[in-house]
Amino acid sequence: MESSLPRGVDLPQFPWDTLADAKKLASAHPDGIVDLSIGTPVDETPQIIQDALKEAANAPGYPTVVGTAEVFEATKIWARARGISALDEGAAAIPTIGSKEMVAWLPFILGVRPGDRVLIPRCAYPTYDIGVRLAGAQPIAVDEDPAQWPDAQMVWINSPGNPNGHVLDVEQLRQIVAWARQRGAIVASDECYAALVWDESLLDEGVPSLLSDAVCEEDASGLLTLYSLSKQSNMAGYRAGIMMGDPKLVEAAVAVRKHAGMMVSSPVMHAMSVALHDSASAFTNPREGLYRSTDNAKTVLMGQLSHVSTQRGIYAKRRAKLQEAFASVGLENDPQSRAGLYLWLRDQRGEADGRELVERLAKLGILVAPGEFYGEGNEAFIRVSLSGNDERIDAAVERLSQSKTSFAAK
Repeated sequence: MESSLPRGVDLPQFPWDTLADAKKLASAHPDGIVDLSIGTPVDETPQIIQDALKEAANAPGYPTVVGTAEVFEATKIWARARGISALDEGAAAIPTIGSKEMVAWLPFILGVRPGDRVLIPRCAYPTYDIGVRLAGAQPIAVDEDPAQWPDAQMVWINSPGNPNGHVLDVEQLRQIVAWARQRGAIVASDECYAALVWDESLLDEGVPSLLSDAVCEEDASGLLTLYSLSKQSNMAGYRAGIMMGDPKLVEAAVAVRKHAGMMVSSPVMHAMSVALHDSASAFTNPREGLYRSTDNAKTVLMGQLSHVSTQRGIYAKRRAKLQEAFASVGLENDPQSRAGLYLWLRDQRGEADGRELVERLAKLGILVAPGEFYGEGNEAFIRVSLSGNDERIDAAVERLSQSKTSFAAK
């Protein structure tokens, strides 16, 4: 008798698998593919973090799910730099296996079940939707104004947004907190791009957090935030993230994660601690590292600026180059895209949708992601990652500059 397993899970196709043909076309370019479809870091992990990992490499025992005292203290220092005092007032924090783990599993871990409703951003990375479905609940896509939201058990917000780079301000976050507390709903905020700020109006104060004192007044009840070191510290391969907030919610997550064996390795936790300590100044001074010349960048790498500020400066240069190059062929970045790792582009003429733009760019050897990956209503857009290395970014810029007429032609 044949087994009835595996039955599979009723989930949509992984979106990036649908780019196979476009990737094949782009890879055929004589100078090779420029893959800007995924936000995976390509620059080196800072040496201080590599050294920290090596220092803690002798780790024969199991790590704890709740994390070490060292990583908790480093998280508190980093949080204070972001204007968050909640950890000093009884809020909890634990290390996570990157932030995507918790985006995918948090609804289930917190007891969301069939019949429950979870609100997710209308323009969002697909894992928010998938995580709700894994819990058997109903995902409902909503805009940023809570006055228009239906009742729900849980709300996901993402600021800065992936893919669109939108940033929720303090007043918007306060309104979301008030809405949730009136209804007994949980709010979870994914803030993994908060270090990557580009808009002039954000450079003095940075990106506010759901747990910022100005938002929640040091009261974390019903609130959770996620953060990742993948982008700010080039630690995607380490799988290093943080969840902070309401101790009751964190304790509930810990209870499930103990059974599931969801824990961050001891060497990675030590590396996280070093990264968090070194990154604090990038949040107290969001302008740090943004206006350095190439020559001065050598000084940055020696440690006079945090590694986060160094990386932010690198991304700022790539962003400026790409934005100008795409604008030259009629692709405009969303004017509300103020932070994050991506350009969120559309055809200024309104003639081509995202899939058409993917095809045209693939002919130039440039691979990007279509807006349809990020929810209904986003079909006109493409997402372009800033995470190609400098040589590949320059190659993309050169190809666009040489192909203005042919690219614009339908």
